[in-house]
Amino acid sequence: MQTPDKNFEKLGLTLPPAPKPLGVYKPCLIDGKYLYLSGHGTVQEDGTLIIGRIGDDMDMDQGKLAARQVGLAMLATIKANLGSFDKVKRVIKVLGMVNCTPSFGRHPYVINGCSELFAAVWGEENGIGVRSAVGMGSLPDNIPVEIEALFELH
Repeated sequence: MQTPDKNFEKLGLTLPPAPKPLGVYKPCLIDGKYLYLSGHGTVQEDGTLIIGRIGDDMDMDQGKLAARQVGLAMLATIKANLGSFDKVKRVIKVLGMVNCTPSFGRHPYVINGCSELFAAVWGEENGIGVRSAVGMGSLPDNIPVEIEALFELH
């Protein structure tokens, strides 16, 4: 039987270091059977951030890869705090924020980078929840994507 941990292993991806808060907040909070993740950015394996604005210095495919990197940062936070992806039952909600030019309109395509990663880890039934994908005039440190999420725990 495939588990989320095994599914992630099969992807052959590497987790970045779990991001540290850059303000007065917790990166994650467990309330009963729910896991809330604060907004995560584009932390890479070396701890640096992917920087840029979609429609300006990045195209939408680069934005989608940046969103996948945000998903990996979120997975790093889950792993650091829970020890295993198997403790997560399902994705409930994802809010994706895209730093983009006013004329850019493909926000959902960009956020698919994270949603497709979650679907690969937890399967289509449990890895796809409700979602919003919105454009922003700016994001912290000029990152292209920030994502927050809510999960249900076993």
